[in-house]
Amino acid sequence: MIIFALETSCDETSAAVLKTPDTSPSLRRRGLGGGLELLSNIVSSQIDIHRKFGGVVPEVAARHHLENILSVIDEALNSAKIKPTQINAMAVISGPGLVTSLMVGVETAKSLAFAWQKPLISVNHMYAHIAANFFTEIVFPAVCLVVSGGHTELVYLKNYFEYKKIGQTVDDAAGEAFDKVAKLLNLGYPGGPAVSAEAEKFLTLKISPPCFKEGIKGRSKNLRPHPNPPLETRGGGCSIIFPRPMIKSDDFNFSFSGLKTAVLYAVKKMEAKEVKKRVPEICFEFQEAVVEVLTAKTIRAAKKFGAKTVMLSGGVAANRRLREKLEEAARRGGFEFSVPEFKLCTDNAAMAAIAGYYLSLKSKPRLDEWKRVKADPNWELT
Repeated sequence: MIIFALETSCDETSAAVLKTPDTSPSLRRRGLGGGLELLSNIVSSQIDIHRKFGGVVPEVAARHHLENILSVIDEALNSAKIKPTQINAMAVISGPGLVTSLMVGVETAKSLAFAWQKPLISVNHMYAHIAANFFTEIVFPAVCLVVSGGHTELVYLKNYFEYKKIGQTVDDAAGEAFDKVAKLLNLGYPGGPAVSAEAEKFLTLKISPPCFKEGIKGRSKNLRPHPNPPLETRGGGCSIIFPRPMIKSDDFNFSFSGLKTAVLYAVKKMEAKEVKKRVPEICFEFQEAVVEVLTAKTIRAAKKFGAKTVMLSGGVAANRRLREKLEEAARRGGFEFSVPEFKLCTDNAAMAAIAGYYLSLKSKPRLDEWKRVKADPNWELT
């Protein structure tokens, strides 16, 4: 089976071709994750375009999707050495996302489905991020932490296509908090990688923050010895401490707005020169707060719901510190752990293709399915 997929939910224009194993009834019952071959996964990023604006501008993103999508499609087909006549089904990310961006991918997919006479599968963006884990076999049931620019969710999965959202952010998502802290510290766009890079400087002690030097005058009042500093930095003095919001709440929801505000207040108490010198330390402690909350809630959910596997997905899943800490906690708790390779964490069409494959096993799409597919920027997992 050959599946062709499109993704244009934000600022990446992507097309992919996926070859799947035989979909016989026996294979469907076994629900195997193996036997998949990604023939192509072309991604045209707009990061450099939006960097000068400090974030994604929807109208600009949509215009560039229109300019790039046909060439990306051609490249994906040519790279896979596949002709439209060989395609068995199509998939497209229909939401959530930026509506103007989504519409480019959805309407293009609908046009091709009609022209090529192929069934079209509408894929939820968050489910697609989860499905990026399905290139390897998953032991179910599972709990997946989905962390992207606009979403932070915990999802319980009974199998490859039966799932239920059990927690979500009540305000800012983790990715949004990273971006806002990066903007506050003038680190540029995209914020997540920038904050992570600065935190890595502190973690590896490539620099010696002022708080490590005895006798410094005029230090911020919010500085005090860290109660449980990471092993990598122990023996080094003091550190800023940020709150771990909702880490002990009885539910599985998240909140990062207050953490972002705590960073703002800490920076305001410092002089400009001190802020500049202590950016790595600020980023490190902010990242530790986010990672600690995400890890604690995910493991707690896995235990409560009797999961056998803990999964991580979404753009923020590319954060090395989160990957390491969540895997460490999962293994320690006796769970299997799964996370996509880095290139499959950010938005791409490969995740749409594999999501479409498993959805097709649940319900075979009709040839005229394209008539019912529409862009839905507010499409939530349920």
